Amino acid sequence: MKAVIIGATGATGKYLLQELLQSENTDAVLSLGRKPLDIQHPKLNHCIINFDQYDQWKNLVKGDIAFSCFVITLKAAGSKELQKKIDFDYQLNFAKAARENGTEHFILISSYGANSHSKLFYSKMKGELEEEIIRLKFPQLRIFQPGLLFRKNSDRLGERWSVSILNGITKFALFKKYKPLPTSILAKAMLKISQNKEKGLRFIRLQEIWTESEENNN
Repeated sequence: MKAVIIGATGATGKYLLQELLQSENTDAVLSLGRKPLDIQHPKLNHCIINFDQYDQWKNLVKGDIAFSCFVITLKAAGSKELQKKIDFDYQLNFAKAARENGTEHFILISSYGANSHSKLFYSKMKGELEEEIIRLKFPQLRIFQPGLLFRKNSDRLGERWSVSILNGITKFALFKKYKPLPTSILAKAMLKISQNKEKGLRFIRLQEIWTESEENNN
């Protein structure tokens, strides 16, 4: 299997890249990004690109499966316009290139609560992205909708507080579905589910991600 990935330097993407490189089912990995990776591997080919110059990189997106792992906060982006450019435009262009080049299996990290009719900017944007990618009619499409993601050694104070609070309340059965999800666990679930050959569209939500990770540990 040849995999193509964007977002390999991100919180989830870096773990997914490691999982792909270690998998016996992976023959080669092509990573596309704006900056160099800090790892080298015989299976890995990393291309530094400018996502704004679509025509210059679209023909590179060729593989059996493509993983889209961009997740950027409004604070990190600096504005809603730039957040949408990165989290919507770039990912949709990546999906279009993959589909045009014959990739049959596409995996997207979306968000809990994604809804194109939402009044919340982020949820609306994610919902619109899901709908646009669904319209591309990939033979296999997996859309992950995790809740709050927990990055190991996070330097974001607000993120650490949110995780601490949710870890406390999820001890009660009623709130377990809101348990913060480590990005390493999400990456493991993505790899495992990617190996399922079932055709069609499938949404993978938080509880199923936890279930897959628990099965991995048994």
